[in-house]
Amino acid sequence: MPAYPWLYRTLIHRTDAEAAHHLALWAISLAGRVPPLRGALRATIGHLGTADPARGTLPHIGTRVLPGRLGLAAGMDKDAEAVLGMTALGFAFVEVGTVTPRPQPGNEGPRLWRLMDSDGLRNRMGFNNHGVEALAANLRRLRSTRAGRAAVVGANIGKNKTTPEEDAAEDYRVCARAVAPWVDFVVVNVSSPNTPGLRDLQSVDRLAPVLRAARRGCGEGAVRRVPLLVKIAPDLDDAEILEVVALTRELGLEGVVATNTTIDHDLGEGGVSGRPLTERALEVVRLVARHLGEDQILIGTGGVFDAEDARRMIGAGADLVEAFTAFVYEGPTWPGRVNRELARG
Repeated sequence: MPAYPWLYRTLIHRTDAEAAHHLALWAISLAGRVPPLRGALRATIGHLGTADPARGTLPHIGTRVLPGRLGLAAGMDKDAEAVLGMTALGFAFVEVGTVTPRPQPGNEGPRLWRLMDSDGLRNRMGFNNHGVEALAANLRRLRSTRAGRAAVVGANIGKNKTTPEEDAAEDYRVCARAVAPWVDFVVVNVSSPNTPGLRDLQSVDRLAPVLRAARRGCGEGAVRRVPLLVKIAPDLDDAEILEVVALTRELGLEGVVATNTTIDHDLGEGGVSGRPLTERALEVVRLVARHLGEDQILIGTGGVFDAEDARRMIGAGADLVEAFTAFVYEGPTWPGRVNRELARG
């Protein structure tokens, strides 16, 4: 077993999960801010290999061509503090957030648990973040540098816990407008289980106004067209998933992210990610892929732990793959290693 996974399973998992998360994020952020260290990481563990164009169209989001197919899922770098560090470790793109219009502390602790027996995580974080103005400021600083402009970055947007449902669409418009000048794509999050009532917005009659508002926000914030996607829950039934996919085609969204965490467990409050989600995530990706338009993209996420998992996701119809939980379990060499294996075919 490589050094980090052994260390994680023998020692690190005994520490407080959220404290360990913040410490790791700080270290990755620091590495990204030191150019010599960032360059050394990118040239070694973060090296992505070279994709072969002869095997097909290179992966892309909108007009941005990606250096690999594996990116970092939303939830780890909520405030865009560690983008350069994450790309130096080998992630081909980074989805920051979830961000809300106003800062909020999230739910009370404890709110993050490791599921060591099943290679999973359970969280009930509740969109803890510093607010969209702080995120936009961090993204603006990121884009002021050559390295920052080279990074492919998306923003995952949500609503504040205290915002009533009738005002939810405005929260998404505000967030989309603030991040649009600085990101390569925007993901509408209506599928987290940790904000009361949020998943109710996945019903198409409630979702349509949210997506239209997010599109308006993107248009108000940027002169270019910013790709807009929606992230769905694995706990929707197939008919509900097809309704959401049909709505994305009707409204001209650029794609779908499938899936968020699952509440199909008996462990208590919160959503579960990692291995327990693998099979259902694949089922949802297959279903979505069959009904998306040819010009839409599908980002598959849920239970991807190695290159073979990523290939299964791509084989099910995903254009790109995201991960979070495996990065926690497998450590800093993991994203580069997986992207190199995917580049080899």
